[in-house]
Amino acid sequence: MEHPILFLNILFEKLGLPIVGAEQAHTFLEFMLQPHVTYAWVAMIFLLISARLAVKRLEMVPKGAQNFFEMVISGIEEFMIGVTGEEGRFVFPLIATLGFFILTCNYMGMVPGFFSPTASLNTTGACAVIVVVFTHVIGVRFHGAKYVKHFMGPVWWLVPLIFPIEIIGHLARVLSLSIRLFGNVFGEELVLGILFFLVGLYLAPLPMMFLGLFTGFIQAFIFCLLSMMYFAGAIEHAH
Repeated sequence: MEHPILFLNILFEKLGLPIVGAEQAHTFLEFMLQPHVTYAWVAMIFLLISARLAVKRLEMVPKGAQNFFEMVISGIEEFMIGVTGEEGRFVFPLIATLGFFILTCNYMGMVPGFFSPTASLNTTGACAVIVVVFTHVIGVRFHGAKYVKHFMGPVWWLVPLIFPIEIIGHLARVLSLSIRLFGNVFGEELVLGILFFLVGLYLAPLPMMFLGLFTGFIQAFIFCLLSMMYFAGAIEHAH
């Protein structure tokens, strides 16, 4: 679901760049100009600038914005350690990056003229693939070749049954993470688009927008929580 007017699309059209629907995109440039790609870059640039401003003038005694960001970062880290254990502290940068990126993308669709990248399955699928692949990287890092026992089950004669089930289960994690996030954000975008179309900028869309603030945070939190649990499972000894 795309907004009736997207500012970047208007800009690209003025510059003479090809703007086509996802189904008609055949070249690399046409794909890169899709809303879920361009607005994902907007989200990343916004986060990079925000991070740069947050650390520009660090003080020994934090105050103002520095104090707020340190409180948020520390809270996320402590929560993650409670899920993964102390051994999982090294994955904090990935969890925090995914959390802030997804939250920013979720909220972007509430701004007129902007598009929420997480309302596209391409974006949520990419995030999910990163999590699932890194889960197995963690498993191999902590257990080496013995990590394969994680897929074998408790006794050897169950391997032909357990191994395919485990493989399917791990592949299903990509679908679980991506479709859950995509479905909720896309549904919110769809409802907001309908309300704006029917009543314009009057008060009717406001309740849905306030609900969107809540659900956008919840969906980012759930994605990160599930990622933490997958990482914790990979860190644990295979059984």
